[in-house]
Amino acid sequence: MFTNLHTSSPNDDASGDHHEPGVPLSVRIRGRLRAAGQRFNANDNIAAFIQPGELDELLDEVEGKMKDVLSSLVIDTERDHNTGETARRVAKMYLNEVFRGRYLAAPAITEFPNAERLNELMIVGPITVRSACSHHLCPVIGKIWIGILPNEHTNVIGLSKYARLAEWVMGRPQIQEEAVVQLADLIQERTQPDGLALVMEATHFCMGWRGVKDLDSKMINSVMRGSFLKDGNLRREFLALIPGKN
Repeated sequence: MFTNLHTSSPNDDASGDHHEPGVPLSVRIRGRLRAAGQRFNANDNIAAFIQPGELDELLDEVEGKMKDVLSSLVIDTERDHNTGETARRVAKMYLNEVFRGRYLAAPAITEFPNAERLNELMIVGPITVRSACSHHLCPVIGKIWIGILPNEHTNVIGLSKYARLAEWVMGRPQIQEEAVVQLADLIQERTQPDGLALVMEATHFCMGWRGVKDLDSKMINSVMRGSFLKDGNLRREFLALIPGKN
């Protein structure tokens, strides 16, 4: 568990929930997180601190704040038929879709023992992933390849479950370098293989939509653990089996 080192602000209750009427839900949730010493960075999951039914209340709060943002951008949402419902749409997009990996618990993953004692390289991918850069909240869209070298004690999970875990981790504002490490940690914990390798290739719209406006550039990074880190031949075999990466 990450330890939160933030200093409480006057609007945050370091001991837990506020109970006074009218206190925003986001303040109450931050109070719970601070009381538990839990970090709540953009790419952290905070599902354990959200009570049943509270996401609907948080949705209303985010909608209200988005209306303020649109107003500050001098957009007449009362008369503009195109933006009258934009605040609600954006709130639903963030909470229920693109950032849902922050607010929902990890997907249920059924694990099976390695009854056949499989010990050969297995590659899953490409898995299409969608996230958002935590600097500008611009889309990050790419693909991930996962290499597993199991042992007799490795937990076996279904192929689709790797995609579900990737979607859960990427469904938060992320920095690509940190996202692949988070996903590697999660898969390592769930499967306990002898070796684990991840490669991610993605287009960042913070470069294509703004800034240098270059949509052709991609970022590629990798995580190598266990046998993939120690055995150069295994690492080369994994990379050679990824189309376009050899």
